[in-house]
This record gives sequence, C-alpha cells and structure tokens, in this order.
Amino acid sequence: MNDETPIITPYPDGPIVVRGEVELRAADGTPIPRKRRTVALCRCGLSSIKPFCDGTHKAAGFRTDD
Repeated sequence: MNDETPIITPYPDGPIVVRGEVELRAADGTPIPRKRRTVALCRCGLSSIKPFCDGTHKAAGFRTDD
C-alpha cells in the first residue's frame, strides 16, 4: 500500500464507493481480490457479484435512511 488516504463514500440509495488502496476482507477474514483502485460495494444485499455492486439496487427500489 502507498501513503495515499483512501476515500470511502456512501451514495444515497446506492453503493459504498471505495477509492484508493484498501484491503477488503470477507466476514471470515479471507482477503477479497480487487481488480480496480475504485470499487462499489453492495448495500442492498441483492447483487449477483457480492460484495461488489451490480446496479440491482436501482430495479429493487433500494432506499437508504438519509
């Protein structure tokens, strides 16, 4: 990892976008491979590519509690 500070942004009614170098891990501690510096993480629980977002939240009408 480098010294650049990662940026984590929760989008209203959408995913959590992670920019920068961070290590993602599953609940059991297993590392989750990343292919990009910027990834969108699912918050609705309906993505077919969890933990990453596939846009399913839009069709499902997912809403956050902003």
